[in-house]
Amino acid sequence: MLIIPAVDIQDGCVVRFVQGRLDKKIYSHDPVKTATHWARLGAQLLHVVDLDGAFTGTPKNLHLVKAIVREAGVPVQFGGGVRTAETIRTALEYGVSKVIVGTKAVEDAGFLKRIFKVFKDRVLISADAKDGLVLIKGWQSNRGAVDIMQFAALIKAIGFTHMVYTDVLKDGTLKGPSIQGIKNLLKETGLRIIASGGVSSLDDIRRLKVLEKAGLTGVIVGKALYEGKFTLTQALKLG
Repeated sequence: MLIIPAVDIQDGCVVRFVQGRLDKKIYSHDPVKTATHWARLGAQLLHVVDLDGAFTGTPKNLHLVKAIVREAGVPVQFGGGVRTAETIRTALEYGVSKVIVGTKAVEDAGFLKRIFKVFKDRVLISADAKDGLVLIKGWQSNRGAVDIMQFAALIKAIGFTHMVYTDVLKDGTLKGPSIQGIKNLLKETGLRIIASGGVSSLDDIRRLKVLEKAGLTGVIVGKALYEGKFTLTQALKLG
């Protein structure tokens, strides 16, 4: 199970929110330096999100993503405002390992089918859910929201095998991940899942590790690392 440090970028800074609300805390003014730090500590994959892109619908920090790929020297999965095939292609050309699609995936099944045909497993679908419904537009809207299980079934039917799952109510709270929600998703969908949201301790990592055989391939960790709840080195030993 991969331990994946999160690097969320807004206005050129590394930030974290709580449950998607716009009450950010800035942890760094240098996202490239931050990403490189995690890579040097042993991260095998970085989760980079352009929050400006998520809120506006168009990535604003691709230049920083390109620099992170170059300087960190480890695979990077990138999302935030990715709503066109051209953006996916540009990110891949910049060296991103996998491009994450969220809002557009929920809004347009036809788009999902087209990008799967072109990019296959270079695209990773994200489902950010609250009370079982997938949110869109940087978690700010549930207009047209779909049931998480139905959405997972749709992307699996198209051909996708992996998904990033975030429990929005857990994200940034340091109150523990949604273990039962992850279990249900793994059992009902058969998808390989990268989980995000709520990790607060090494015990949480241990609890998630148990789900590896069921298809949990990684866990994204953000605030717990930035707040020093445990070190990346400690977490990597458990992953």
